[in-house]
Amino acid sequence: MSSENAEQGAGREAESGGEKVWDVVVVGAGPAGASAAYAAAVAGRSVLLLEKAELPRYKTCGGGIIGPSRDALPPGFELPLRDRVHAVTFSLDGRLARTRRSRNMLFGLINRPEFDQRLVRSAEDAGAVVRTGVTVSRVEQHGPAVPDRRTVAVMLGDGDVVLARAVVGADGSASRIGAHVGVKMAQVDLGLEAEIPVPKTVAEDWAGRVLIDWGPLPGSYGWVFPKGDTLTVGVISARGQGAGTKRYLDDFIGRLGLAGFEPSVSSGHLTRCRADDSPLSRGRVLVCGDAAGLLEPWTREGISYALRSGRLAGEWAVRIAEAHDAVDARRQALNYAFAIKAGLGVEMGVGRRMLKLFERRPGLVHAAMASFRPAWHVFAEITRGQTTLAELVRGSGLARRTLGALDRS
Repeated sequence: MSSENAEQGAGREAESGGEKVWDVVVVGAGPAGASAAYAAAVAGRSVLLLEKAELPRYKTCGGGIIGPSRDALPPGFELPLRDRVHAVTFSLDGRLARTRRSRNMLFGLINRPEFDQRLVRSAEDAGAVVRTGVTVSRVEQHGPAVPDRRTVAVMLGDGDVVLARAVVGADGSASRIGAHVGVKMAQVDLGLEAEIPVPKTVAEDWAGRVLIDWGPLPGSYGWVFPKGDTLTVGVISARGQGAGTKRYLDDFIGRLGLAGFEPSVSSGHLTRCRADDSPLSRGRVLVCGDAAGLLEPWTREGISYALRSGRLAGEWAVRIAEAHDAVDARRQALNYAFAIKAGLGVEMGVGRRMLKLFERRPGLVHAAMASFRPAWHVFAEITRGQTTLAELVRGSGLARRTLGALDRS
């Protein structure tokens, strides 16, 4: 960030016994953390964003930006789109392929290193101070490192201590801040992905179209996302099926005729989905994004959940920073939890029900997506951001009755 912004951010810090105290410290500079830092900084608070890696850095992620993600971006944010998707091919373990098309863009595709770095720059432009290459070992809300009850001590790996009025944990699915809060996970899945550079003729065949393949393992599926001269190819299924998941990816790539191309990156990642009763805060510490286990259980889509929960966490962290006692801080933390559960929580509940149906009846799901026009319209409206699963359930009696019938079946 510019030295001017850094000086402005430092000038807004409070003092506690001669030590600087930030209003909000955010741990993790992915989409959730950058969104939280932006929301707190744009409110005029002193914000420190800590990231253990050097930016930009690669993340295992399909990179699909759906409507809810676009709506949650900072004003004026320019998406570094690599492709605009107007068609989706659905297949059932390589069979019964059917392509559905849309006149309007369904969603966009990005590379995470570019996207994440632009989000961090937005937070910097709003006044946040960013430190990379910093490992957070733990946070403490009581003890000798904590000067008073309004302060949280963020303990760094090099032994330094950073003080804050509120802390937002956005440090990924293996979050240390999440462990402090006591986040509990109900679903863990393994995603495997390859970034495959392809010749221009192959890239042209995929331009504007993605493939979603309902896989051979319960709850599994694969994807192909085109990004210029590179195809992002991946699969995901429940943890504990590692060998089967790897075999699915190899078979998937082979069926697509891509086995002869050398991947530039091959990676894996565990996604973790929270239990319904899992906490989202502890004292003056909030969690969001993957650190809170917030993602869609069926598709495991996490970027929109990260952006939306990060923004809410940043806004409520400001309120917690302003709280003068534990009772008020607790009230604001509960308001944050209510906001998350009223929106993202409802969507996750629908996603869990869809995952259960998909695990039992993948052929039915494929038939609906490939051939049943109302199902395709719902898919298109959600990806464009015209509605959400939560809005569908709240506003449509038919949707509620359909889900009930599917549950009973």
